[in-house]
Amino acid sequence: MNATSQAAVGLQLIEPGQRVTVRVPATTANLGPGYDSLGMALALHDTLTVESLDTDELVFDLRGEGADTLPRDASHLVIRAMDAAFERLGFRHGGLKVTAQNVNPHGRGLGSSASAVVAAVSAANAMVPAESRRGRDWILQLTSEMEGHPDNVAPAIYGGLALSWQDSDQYSSTRAEVAGAVIPIVAVPDFELSTEAARALLPASVGHHAAAMNSGRAALLIHALTRDPGFLLAGTEDYLHQSYRASAMRPSAALITALRRAGHAAVVSGAGPTVLVLANGEPEAADILAFIDAFTGSNTPEVNWRVLKLAVDVEGAKVDVHRR
Repeated sequence: MNATSQAAVGLQLIEPGQRVTVRVPATTANLGPGYDSLGMALALHDTLTVESLDTDELVFDLRGEGADTLPRDASHLVIRAMDAAFERLGFRHGGLKVTAQNVNPHGRGLGSSASAVVAAVSAANAMVPAESRRGRDWILQLTSEMEGHPDNVAPAIYGGLALSWQDSDQYSSTRAEVAGAVIPIVAVPDFELSTEAARALLPASVGHHAAAMNSGRAALLIHALTRDPGFLLAGTEDYLHQSYRASAMRPSAALITALRRAGHAAVVSGAGPTVLVLANGEPEAADILAFIDAFTGSNTPEVNWRVLKLAVDVEGAKVDVHRR
């Protein structure tokens, strides 16, 4: 356990014997021009179950993605996020039994760290007494502080399309419904790219013309996603970040270029290297799947791709409190 936080004076101890399960979606951020502001929840879910014990032991059962590489002690992101949430709420925990079933690939631009902190903070919030629990906006604030920006945590919390912004140290988000015809497809390569490495490739500033062009496309993208998917290709054109990051994910950049030349709305998912394609209806989705299969087989044989046709998650994080 985190010795400092667990020994903190004045914090109430969480009652042993409680058990909560949180199901949280993967997310895709930026969506092209919506850098650090737009995110969408995807129907690809991690599940976290936490039980408070009457001992001081930490039992961590980690399955699925990351099971061979992630720690199973207090250094794990889930435990660190829970510690922070409990302390912010005025509580501390004793022993914990944690079961994490991970489906979301790590280091691929699908919001795996955001999913982890949203699940952890949501679980901690559900384990304190009812009168001390806080709402989703509080969860947004704390998880955005942990992540440094709200574009992934917001859709993980609320579901759907999240439009997020920051005023000083205050994070906010509003939710929009995605048109039913929009079908997300992700092509996940077998190599990772850290968000930090991807951000390091960005320039400190961009010109006024590029900013103005990007602003127009981001506005069009909201219309395309919510009202008229016929504008998805034009709405996903980016002028702020993707070209600068291309050198760090050449196979992904090549696939995006080919898809867009063929008329499909392809972008980098988050910081990459996953490719996100937004299809307008089932016929285009079928064309995209066939295109990706043919292109990757001929042009990127050195990369193994996991291609998933998904749906937009409309619920966000779901918390189930198991009563004793």
